[in-house]
Amino acid sequence: MNIKTRLALRFSLLVIAILLFFSLLVYYLSFENEKTSFSDELYMKAKNTAILLLNVAEVDSVLLKKIHATTISLDDEEISLFDDKGNEIYCYNNKKTANNAFPNLQNGDEILFFTIGKKDGICLRHNWNGKDYFVYVMAVDKKREENLGELINILLLSILFSILVAVLISYLFSRNAIRPISQINKGISEINLAKLDKRLPEGNKKDEIAQLAISFNEMLNSLEKAFRSQNEFVLNASHELKTPLAVMIVETDYILSHDHEKDGYILHLKRLLDDLKAINGVSTSLLELAQINEGMELKFEDIQIDEVIYASVNQIKNKYPDRKIIIKIDYPENESELLIKGHFGLLEIAFKNILDNSCKFSEDEILLSFLFTPEIISVSISDKGIGIPAGELDNIFKPFHRGGNAKFISGFGIGLALASKIFELHGFSISIHSTDNIGTSFDLIYKKKI
Repeated sequence: MNIKTRLALRFSLLVIAILLFFSLLVYYLSFENEKTSFSDELYMKAKNTAILLLNVAEVDSVLLKKIHATTISLDDEEISLFDDKGNEIYCYNNKKTANNAFPNLQNGDEILFFTIGKKDGICLRHNWNGKDYFVYVMAVDKKREENLGELINILLLSILFSILVAVLISYLFSRNAIRPISQINKGISEINLAKLDKRLPEGNKKDEIAQLAISFNEMLNSLEKAFRSQNEFVLNASHELKTPLAVMIVETDYILSHDHEKDGYILHLKRLLDDLKAINGVSTSLLELAQINEGMELKFEDIQIDEVIYASVNQIKNKYPDRKIIIKIDYPENESELLIKGHFGLLEIAFKNILDNSCKFSEDEILLSFLFTPEIISVSISDKGIGIPAGELDNIFKPFHRGGNAKFISGFGIGLALASKIFELHGFSISIHSTDNIGTSFDLIYKKKI
């Protein structure tokens, strides 16, 4: 049984249970009301009989029977009146021949209602001239039977009609309630490795089903990102490792196919070593880029931005000992303005990659300047190198993209892509200003959370 049918069935059963409960309640209240009304009629009949026969001297048993016979009476009524010794002093249409056929009042009771067979009755104590008399009136309440019978018919028809309406409404309701789930199920069935870009409809984005779709879409985003990163890693690795591996194969084949002097072997082995270092550098950069793309979990802590910069500068100076890097920094009075939330190691890599890029494409000095305010930290890294062609600025952070004027300068095109990912991860905004043969400026802004 599917969910739609179960929902419709449960809703229908709930409605049926509520209808039955209220129908029984209506019947019970109607029954009690009819019974109370008939009891009042019995009481008035018994009271009037005692008053007319005992209190009114002009009325005797014969006259009272004529009055009962000619006035509107209850259905199949029986009336009897006894004295305190149990002697019957009046009887009208009484089918009971002995006093003991009626229930007796207990000492002190004034009224007793009872039922014998299909008849309801009353026993009323009436005091006259210091003596107690007991009036019995019994009758069939046909009006109650008719009214309750009509009420049962009405309730049954109402219940049947309501059940039909409830089933129809519950079916429409369950179909409407399940429709978003059906759409989600249909959407999921259409998603595969070739269609990871498809997303589920998110509806009103407020109810639980919409939240389920949103969560599933977020999972799809992560999966798509992971698969894209994996594919990019494979393609990038294949692309970048193909050339040095091919060179190494040729170099090795040449060494094995020719005899060389010791110096010749050393020269070729140095070339192989250079190629191996290149492969190692590419592999390391690719792995770092892949880890960032996969959104690895990082533990951010308070770090001072100047310490990260100086650590990066020291590494670059080891690589370019003759390059002049000028740092302009006006320290704020409050050292807390130097703090950012981040990962020291990753930020060190990012700044090192930008500085390395500047040193690689510029023979002149590199300028690194800071600006601190309570709201932001601004870092600018500028050089006077070959610059970046204006038409290529939008692609500069894509993996393996290199400027058209940098073909004869060594590099893999991974450093800036990795730096961009790291800065994005830390909430830095980055912009580039560059002019051919004049220089390039990388401007980084970190907005503090106040």
